[in-house]
Amino acid sequence: MKYARKTPAARTLGLMLLMLMIVLLSACSGNEKSVFHTDKEVTDSVSKVPWDYRVVESTVGDLIGSDMTVLPDEELLPNDGNYATGDKIWTLQFMDAELITDADQRNTIRLSSWSTIKSYGDHKTAVDDLKNLKVAVTTDVDLVGVYKTKYNNKTRNFAVLELPSGNRIKQPIDDKRYTALEKKKTASVVLEEVHDFADYDSAYAKFRGWAN
Repeated sequence: MKYARKTPAARTLGLMLLMLMIVLLSACSGNEKSVFHTDKEVTDSVSKVPWDYRVVESTVGDLIGSDMTVLPDEELLPNDGNYATGDKIWTLQFMDAELITDADQRNTIRLSSWSTIKSYGDHKTAVDDLKNLKVAVTTDVDLVGVYKTKYNNKTRNFAVLELPSGNRIKQPIDDKRYTALEKKKTASVVLEEVHDFADYDSAYAKFRGWAN
């Protein structure tokens, strides 16, 4: 059985169709809405910051060499105060947080569990340390803007602030503050600076209220 041979014109037409298909596939791969688009999506920005401290009354448990367990969670700490089993002590506990910011500047906070980092023989010394790690400051921050929302005939006002850390927060405000801030570029606020116990220069500022 013999097959018909392709003419030069047919071969040229086939080559042109093949080149056209390659061009179309190439265009699709550069289109973000195409199934051929292979670029990775923009990932969220994640940063870890010091979030909070607290002082807790605890009890010394078992002594293990130069260390001790702290009840009730049986965390292991150095026995720097030469405590005995059953002694009442105060411990400093620490919590950090992961701040996740998406492409639209929306923030999600993922908190860690509390971890014990230091022990004290008296309550006053523990509280004095705590005051150095959580510091209240009054300052001006950038005001991104104010806006209103309406739902079921009820109106609510919000202010969006940018903190020194760079992340943005939304705070509800009343009509009087809305009017006062409507044309402002900055706002006076009270912040709580939470410092990292291991690196004091590293701190995270949390909104604690309006300064006026």
